[in-house]
Amino acid sequence: MPELPEVETTRRGIEPYLVGRHVTELLVREPRLRWRVDPGIASIVAGQRIASIGRRAKYLLIRMQRGSLMWHLGMSGSLRIVPPHTPLRAHDHVDLVLEGGHRLRFNDPRRFGSLHWIDRHERHPLLAHLGPEPLDPGFDGAWLKERLQGRRAAIKIALMDARVVVGVGNIYASEALYRAGIHPLRPAGRISLERLNRLCDSVKAVLAEAIEAGGTTLRDFYGGDGQPGYFQLRLAVYGRGGEPCPGCGRPITRRTIGQRSAFYCPRCQR
Repeated sequence: MPELPEVETTRRGIEPYLVGRHVTELLVREPRLRWRVDPGIASIVAGQRIASIGRRAKYLLIRMQRGSLMWHLGMSGSLRIVPPHTPLRAHDHVDLVLEGGHRLRFNDPRRFGSLHWIDRHERHPLLAHLGPEPLDPGFDGAWLKERLQGRRAAIKIALMDARVVVGVGNIYASEALYRAGIHPLRPAGRISLERLNRLCDSVKAVLAEAIEAGGTTLRDFYGGDGQPGYFQLRLAVYGRGGEPCPGCGRPITRRTIGQRSAFYCPRCQR
């Protein structure tokens, strides 16, 4: 599933081809995505100029004069810029057609993605209860301490809760907890402010490195497959169950926490 760095890489990949262009048409070949695409969106976006490409959590925001298209890639979705008359592939469900004929094409085999229109103030129920962006200054130990007060849930589960902080998926949660030296099963409400500050710094560092890696290995979003994939980070623990910990050499443990695989070092993380 695309996580925050993958979505940010997509944003950066398509941005140069969209900003400043006018939309001529929105073609929806398959409206049955996670939520059915509103047929009225096509008439709203036609003729509008694209002002910027933003991101909130894992949602891409194509901002125009009267509002924004809000796109979610779901579990298998991808976006790419294609020239006019590019043959359709299986699962090419939506085209945003630009002046000159080029188009932003959305491919989603599993159809868990979504497309919505939101007003210029970016109000939408899907955005209403999201926590801060993990790379924003407001995401720090004090914020986490307040939000996690009294919570007995495992810190890994809390860290992946979008109401606490957005975009910290399974891979990056495991890596950040390892760097911070925090056991993924430790109760979220029983972690000191000092350790939460260390965790926030680790989250920021892991995500920043992932985004930077995407920037240097970005696949061609113009006419290509549009899929950045997972970044080639040097993962310390994720996916390395049974292998030696890079810090102490003890085998890395893999177990299921909240129906997701977790990887950690039982000696280095407490």
